[in-house]
Amino acid sequence: MQTIAKFIYFKVLGWKLIGSFPKVAKCVIIVVPHTSWVDFFLGLLVRRVVNEEINFIGKKSLFKPPFGWYFRWMGGAPIDRSKNMDTVSATVKVFQEKKQFRLALSPEGTRKKVSEWKTGFYYIAKAANVPIVLVAFDFGKKQIKFSAPHFPTDNKEQDFATYKAFYKGVLGKVPENSF
Repeated sequence: MQTIAKFIYFKVLGWKLIGSFPKVAKCVIIVVPHTSWVDFFLGLLVRRVVNEEINFIGKKSLFKPPFGWYFRWMGGAPIDRSKNMDTVSATVKVFQEKKQFRLALSPEGTRKKVSEWKTGFYYIAKAANVPIVLVAFDFGKKQIKFSAPHFPTDNKEQDFATYKAFYKGVLGKVPENSF
């Protein structure tokens, strides 16, 4: 599958990889910009190209029959939001229970234009004591760019400035919705 994925990604689509996916067992991966439904399928393709398992979370009910097996097979992990458990705490619990878990999400929280990111990814990484890996889907340059892992510090504003600088000039599939 990796050979086919590489052929499609590099030869058919003509995209490049900048940097490499870090060799970490646990991390929060933020993918920016998220402007189109195409991002999901590009992410699945890149997951095969780098040959790494990359995960996502979903509400517990998604993981029940008849499709629960499929979401687990795709790398999904159910989170329990009952008993007043918030998403950050529920996700941290998943990190604690697993030997390997690389959570991918979009801090924009939507495909529409936003001026600020949601901050849950930051608090998840901080509470789970895992690094944040920045991944840029740059449709303008036809490249996916990976950062080195960044552990969140106690200076959120400075951390966010570093993260946002990584994405400067990156264009999404729908450029006007890019962060």
